[in-house]
Amino acid sequence: MDAKTLEARARAEGTPVIDGDTATFVWKGRGPVSLHGDFQDWQGKPLPFKRVGPGLWARSLTLPRDAYVEYALLDARGRRVRDAFNPRLSDNGFGEFNHCFYMPEGRPPEVLQRPRGSPRGRVTRHTLETADMAVGGRRTLTLYAPPTRGPVPLVVVLDGDDYLRRVKLPEVVDSLVARGLMRPVALALLANGGEARSVEYTCSEYTVDLLLRRVLPRAREELSLVDEKREPGAHAVLGSSFGGLMALFAGLRAPETFGRVLSQSGAFAVDGRDFVVFDLARQTPRRPLDVWMDCGRFEVLLEGNQRMAPLLTASGHRVEYREYNGGHNYPAWRDDLWHGLQWLYPAPPAKRR
Repeated sequence: MDAKTLEARARAEGTPVIDGDTATFVWKGRGPVSLHGDFQDWQGKPLPFKRVGPGLWARSLTLPRDAYVEYALLDARGRRVRDAFNPRLSDNGFGEFNHCFYMPEGRPPEVLQRPRGSPRGRVTRHTLETADMAVGGRRTLTLYAPPTRGPVPLVVVLDGDDYLRRVKLPEVVDSLVARGLMRPVALALLANGGEARSVEYTCSEYTVDLLLRRVLPRAREELSLVDEKREPGAHAVLGSSFGGLMALFAGLRAPETFGRVLSQSGAFAVDGRDFVVFDLARQTPRRPLDVWMDCGRFEVLLEGNQRMAPLLTASGHRVEYREYNGGHNYPAWRDDLWHGLQWLYPAPPAKRR
């Protein structure tokens, strides 16, 4: 493709310019510039652009046809520069925004959109006193009650503010229930500890206590929940990255209460070091868990997830593991989450008339 045609397509179609499985990123201006993104898991050297015409630079990549991709353009000093041909942005959670796009066969799942006219659940905000077991003394807790009569199971959500704002999890549950894809559940979306997050979520017994002694009792006060003593393991824990690690740890440590786990891109092994969940996963369980795991194929965390899934299965847990073409970010987790929710909490079979 000549430079004139490439620039015209970039202006008309936006970037990257996509042909099949080839994505061509285009930069107009002074160079050089380079490309960094989740297709590298944001590691290693940025990929340099090549000059293809006067003031025009380009870089092509071969990517899976259904991938969701986030990226940044960098100048010669490593500073981010705006891709003028791509206005689509995604909050990266670190005070910056990444440019983003879907390859031709990728798109946000339609099932995440609540059908028009379907009922909505009720969302309320609360404050937990946590001085004796968590940093900060207080923690925000958002509760969601489905638009049905209880009692229902509870899904405790780690990094709850992010799943509320960036995933819109109550709307996702509203949609899946309205479409008959899962049974109604309640949600307890718990804010993380900010700078203390990595300590709280790396297999902390204090965090398990926080869920059992603060979150669950408050949720029982406000919501109509099934009794886990009558239905052992009825409730679930959901999290991503270190939150996915903590979700599995909570299930393994308190399976009678949290018998279901939804771990997205679980950080089970970091920098060549396995967390204690590997040792726990090898043990014969007091009560087998239902564990849903998913992870993006662009992620360095993939290897730990690939080792964890068969280990849990061999120990007697019921496990479903799924990989998708994406990276370590909330849009990718949002797009894949519905598979895990409907697997853990399938809709009851329709009654015959």
